[in-house]
Amino acid sequence: MFMPVLFQIAMKTFISRFLVFFLLLLPATFHAEASQLTGYVPVYSRLYDASRNPNADGRHALKLAKETNRKVLIEVGGDWCSWCFVLDQFIKEHPKVESRLHQTFVVLKVNISDENDNVDFMAAFPPAQGYPHMYVSDSNGNILSSQDTADFRENKKYSEARFMEFFDRWNN
Repeated sequence: MFMPVLFQIAMKTFISRFLVFFLLLLPATFHAEASQLTGYVPVYSRLYDASRNPNADGRHALKLAKETNRKVLIEVGGDWCSWCFVLDQFIKEHPKVESRLHQTFVVLKVNISDENDNVDFMAAFPPAQGYPHMYVSDSNGNILSSQDTADFRENKKYSEARFMEFFDRWNN
């Protein structure tokens, strides 16, 4: 009779500690999953790569945009492009811009270079006047806007305020 009572006490203690642990851990698990989803930045969003297939990357970007309720920002340029480098540096140096960029859009960088001009992919878009150039697409692939990145400059430098206005415009 003594053993079952100790067993019952031990089980109640174990169960109550397990429940407390589980309840404390559960919100952290959901938060981690949510941050992984919004914090996920695919390779095609980070760099221009002449070897990548923009059609395959585009299909993935559209799928991810649907899953996360974002639009797609197609950024066209290349490693040869000095303003593309300046834009990348600006985004890295302005965490608010970088955060809002990836909250609002799934970014799809498409390489345009002598090595690979991706002419078949680019045939679906209005001509770019310069590089980098951006196109905004909904998650179904409909082109909503063609955006010259010079519009983000103020006094010959990229402007955080102009980027924020752009993000506000396209925020779901």
